[in-house]
Amino acid sequence: MALNCKINHHSKFDRKNYFYPDLPSGFQISQYDEPISQNGYLEIIMADGTKKRIGITRLHLENDAGKLMHVANGTLLDFNRAGKPLMEIVSEPDMRSASEASEYAKTIQKLVRYAGSSDCDMEKGQMRFDASVSIRPKGESKLYPRAEIKNLNSFRSLESAIDYEIKRQIELWEQGNPVSGEQTVGWDETKGETYLLRDKESAADYRYFPEPDLPPIEITEEMLAEWQKEVPESPVTVMTRFQEVYGLIEADARFFAENSKTAKLFEQVAIATKNPRSSASFIGTVLISKLKESNKTMEESGITAEHIIQLIRLVDAGTISNNVAKGELFEEMLLSAKLPEQIIKEKGMTQVSGEGEIEALCKKAIETNPGAVADVKAGKTKAMATIIGSVMKESKGRANPQMVNATLTKLLT
Repeated sequence: MALNCKINHHSKFDRKNYFYPDLPSGFQISQYDEPISQNGYLEIIMADGTKKRIGITRLHLENDAGKLMHVANGTLLDFNRAGKPLMEIVSEPDMRSASEASEYAKTIQKLVRYAGSSDCDMEKGQMRFDASVSIRPKGESKLYPRAEIKNLNSFRSLESAIDYEIKRQIELWEQGNPVSGEQTVGWDETKGETYLLRDKESAADYRYFPEPDLPPIEITEEMLAEWQKEVPESPVTVMTRFQEVYGLIEADARFFAENSKTAKLFEQVAIATKNPRSSASFIGTVLISKLKESNKTMEESGITAEHIIQLIRLVDAGTISNNVAKGELFEEMLLSAKLPEQIIKEKGMTQVSGEGEIEALCKKAIETNPGAVADVKAGKTKAMATIIGSVMKESKGRANPQMVNATLTKLLT
């Protein structure tokens, strides 16, 4: 449903005879003529902002094969994933470049994560790509024989393999020896080139027949109606909405839409604080960078929407300074998972906003920075930053920046 597919009320499993070392059973359970869903589409947005619709031929269910690792003296067989269930999403030939194919794959990854179907962690083998590449003279519409690049496991490999295969096929064409039949090729990451695995099998080669050990799947209108309620927004829709509703720039909107958890967190905080700009800053810049530094996930950190909401409200109310919120206070939040209000009480982090205290701090900074004071009086306004920095250091970042700036301006003019 997230891929806008037509869900078939009746679908069945088929047995695909597949005599190959990676399937010890000698067959694969798959779906052939009656898959679970067909005829969908998704929209991709390229880096330059252009949008393109990519057709989805079908999404079918099957079990995985094993993994072959070709080494100097033979082939190693890893059967750990053999037989595990997977879904295969087949696209229409609507992509015209490696970058479009990569953006399509990234969009699929986000959609599947949004739908909660898989984490799509490529390092764990939860998502892989087969890329079919063919070329044709400009102006022609028919499809020429393709080479299918098998088992690519990163976006970088996907782009590199497609670019190489396009170049290879063009060179063969120009030599008068174009690809004449369907091929299955592998990708050598080290050499940066594809290599022939076998001529590609056709459906007839697999000798499909209905799987005798699994019954057909019957789906009712009532089931479809219930599932429809669970379909999430697409990442593209979320990105566009974040720009329109919260005024985010495209880069920020794209970043938050990448992950459904991050998108949900941002929206919760933005709505509660009525401050989308600070919400984007505290989550997209501070929180994410702190998590990377500490090598923690959001769940492991203990930071929730309530933590960020409290933090922004305290800054907006002038209780604490922005610098304290993003520095010392945030660090303490990550260490203890305590709410900001509790940490402020325990650590005495309340912002210094009393006129007398601010003036005393400013006068001390003026006394200890005579050179910078002379520069300011001589019209070198950049020197004011040195004096402000001295005040902030003395107050351990707790002095109200606006009051400091106003007080220094008054004392030095």
